Amino acid sequence: MKVNGPSYVTPKTELGNNVNFNGIKIQGHGKVIIGDNFHSGIECMLITDIHNYDNGKSIPYDETVISKDIIIKDNVWIGNKVTILAGVTIEEGAIIQAGSVVVNNIPKYGIAGGHPAKVFKYRDKEHYEQLKKEKKFH
Repeated sequence: MKVNGPSYVTPKTELGNNVNFNGIKIQGHGKVIIGDNFHSGIECMLITDIHNYDNGKSIPYDETVISKDIIIKDNVWIGNKVTILAGVTIEEGAIIQAGSVVVNNIPKYGIAGGHPAKVFKYRDKEHYEQLKKEKKFH
Protein backbone atom coordinates (compact mmCIF):
# COMPACT_ATOMS: atom_id res chain seq x y z
CA MET A 1 0.00 0.00 0.00
CA LYS A 2 1.19 3.50 -0.81
CA VAL A 3 -0.39 6.65 0.62
CA ASN A 4 0.58 9.97 -0.96
CA GLY A 5 -2.03 12.24 0.59
CA PRO A 6 -4.41 12.43 3.54
CA SER A 7 -6.43 9.22 3.48
CA TYR A 8 -8.96 7.70 5.87
CA VAL A 9 -10.41 4.19 5.95
CA THR A 10 -12.89 2.49 8.27
CA PRO A 11 -12.52 -0.75 10.25
CA LYS A 12 -14.73 -2.38 7.59
CA THR A 13 -12.31 -1.58 4.74
CA GLU A 14 -10.51 -4.48 3.03
CA LEU A 15 -7.55 -3.62 0.82
CA GLY A 16 -5.89 -5.70 -1.88
CA ASN A 17 -2.24 -5.59 -2.93
CA ASN A 18 -0.59 -2.56 -4.55
CA VAL A 19 -3.27 -0.09 -3.40
CA ASN A 20 -2.33 3.55 -4.03
CA PHE A 21 -4.19 6.35 -2.26
CA ASN A 22 -3.45 9.93 -3.24
CA GLY A 23 -6.04 11.37 -0.91
CA ILE A 24 -9.18 9.34 -0.23
CA LYS A 25 -11.79 9.33 2.51
CA ILE A 26 -13.94 6.30 3.21
CA GLN A 27 -16.88 6.94 5.53
CA GLY A 28 -19.87 5.03 6.82
CA HIS A 29 -20.67 1.70 8.41
CA GLY A 30 -20.82 -0.44 5.27
CA LYS A 31 -18.02 -2.67 4.07
CA VAL A 32 -15.61 -1.36 1.42
CA ILE A 33 -13.60 -3.90 -0.54
CA ILE A 34 -10.82 -2.55 -2.78
CA GLY A 35 -9.00 -4.98 -5.07
CA ASP A 36 -5.41 -5.18 -6.25
CA ASN A 37 -3.62 -2.42 -8.21
CA PHE A 38 -6.09 0.31 -7.25
CA HIS A 39 -5.18 3.96 -7.80
CA SER A 40 -7.07 7.01 -6.56
CA GLY A 41 -6.67 10.64 -7.44
CA ILE A 42 -6.78 13.37 -4.80
CA GLU A 43 -9.86 14.29 -2.75
CA CYS A 44 -11.84 11.11 -3.48
CA MET A 45 -14.72 10.02 -1.29
CA LEU A 46 -16.46 6.66 -0.77
CA ILE A 47 -19.70 6.92 1.24
CA THR A 48 -21.41 3.71 2.41
CA ASP A 49 -24.32 5.23 4.36
CA ILE A 50 -27.53 6.90 3.25
CA HIS A 51 -30.34 8.45 5.26
CA ASN A 52 -33.82 6.93 5.40
CA TYR A 53 -35.81 9.44 3.36
CA ASP A 54 -38.37 7.08 1.81
CA ASN A 55 -40.12 5.31 4.69
CA GLY A 56 -38.86 7.32 7.63
CA LYS A 57 -40.65 8.88 10.56
CA SER A 58 -39.74 12.45 9.60
CA ILE A 59 -38.71 14.59 6.66
CA PRO A 60 -36.36 15.23 4.97
CA TYR A 61 -35.15 11.98 6.62
CA ASP A 62 -35.20 10.27 10.01
CA GLU A 63 -32.46 9.02 12.33
CA THR A 64 -32.18 5.66 10.57
CA VAL A 65 -28.91 5.05 8.72
CA ILE A 66 -28.90 2.57 5.86
CA SER A 67 -25.49 1.07 5.08
CA LYS A 68 -24.60 -0.54 1.76
CA ASP A 69 -21.27 -2.01 0.71
CA ILE A 70 -18.97 -0.61 -1.98
CA ILE A 71 -16.93 -3.10 -4.01
CA ILE A 72 -14.06 -2.04 -6.26
CA LYS A 73 -12.47 -4.89 -8.21
CA ASP A 74 -8.85 -5.24 -9.40
CA ASN A 75 -7.00 -2.71 -11.57
CA VAL A 76 -9.41 0.20 -11.08
CA TRP A 77 -8.32 3.83 -11.36
CA ILE A 78 -10.44 6.69 -10.08
CA GLY A 79 -9.50 10.25 -10.93
CA ASN A 80 -9.37 13.35 -8.74
CA LYS A 81 -12.45 14.34 -6.74
CA VAL A 82 -14.48 11.22 -7.53
CA THR A 83 -17.37 10.35 -5.21
CA ILE A 84 -18.63 6.75 -5.03
CA LEU A 85 -21.95 6.21 -3.25
CA ALA A 86 -23.38 3.32 -1.24
CA GLY A 87 -24.18 0.04 -2.96
CA VAL A 88 -21.92 0.51 -6.00
CA THR A 89 -19.70 -2.14 -7.56
CA ILE A 90 -16.95 -1.06 -9.95
CA GLU A 91 -15.82 -4.03 -11.99
CA GLU A 92 -12.26 -4.98 -12.96
CA GLY A 93 -10.24 -2.61 -15.12
CA ALA A 94 -12.70 0.28 -14.96
CA ILE A 95 -11.62 3.93 -14.99
CA ILE A 96 -13.65 6.75 -13.42
CA GLN A 97 -13.11 10.23 -14.85
CA ALA A 98 -12.11 13.06 -12.50
CA GLY A 99 -14.99 14.88 -10.82
CA SER A 100 -17.51 12.08 -11.34
CA VAL A 101 -20.22 10.88 -8.98
CA VAL A 102 -20.73 7.11 -9.22
CA VAL A 103 -24.26 6.07 -8.24
CA ASN A 104 -24.61 2.89 -10.34
CA ASN A 105 -22.44 -0.14 -11.04
CA ILE A 106 -19.68 0.26 -13.62
CA PRO A 107 -18.95 -2.75 -15.88
CA LYS A 108 -15.64 -4.47 -16.54
CA TYR A 109 -13.28 -2.34 -18.67
CA GLY A 110 -15.76 0.58 -18.55
CA ILE A 111 -14.54 4.16 -18.69
CA ALA A 112 -17.16 6.34 -17.02
CA GLY A 113 -17.63 9.96 -16.13
CA GLY A 114 -20.15 12.62 -15.24
CA HIS A 115 -22.92 13.29 -12.74
CA PRO A 116 -24.10 10.58 -12.50
CA ALA A 117 -21.18 8.67 -14.00
CA LYS A 118 -22.04 6.86 -17.23
CA VAL A 119 -19.88 4.62 -19.36
CA PHE A 120 -18.80 6.49 -22.49
CA LYS A 121 -16.03 4.16 -23.68
CA TYR A 122 -14.35 0.81 -22.96
CA ARG A 123 -10.70 -0.15 -22.60
CA ASP A 124 -9.09 -2.16 -25.38
CA LYS A 125 -9.82 -5.61 -23.91
CA GLU A 126 -7.05 -7.50 -25.76
CA HIS A 127 -4.38 -4.95 -24.77
CA TYR A 128 -5.60 -4.93 -21.16
CA GLU A 129 -5.57 -8.73 -20.93
CA GLN A 130 -2.08 -8.91 -22.46
CA LEU A 131 -0.67 -6.44 -19.90
CA LYS A 132 -2.43 -8.35 -17.12
CA LYS A 133 -0.97 -11.66 -18.37
CA GLU A 134 2.52 -10.08 -18.37
CA LYS A 135 1.89 -8.78 -14.83
CA LYS A 136 2.63 -5.18 -15.84
CA PHE A 137 1.03 -3.24 -13.00
CA HIS A 138 1.81 0.36 -12.04
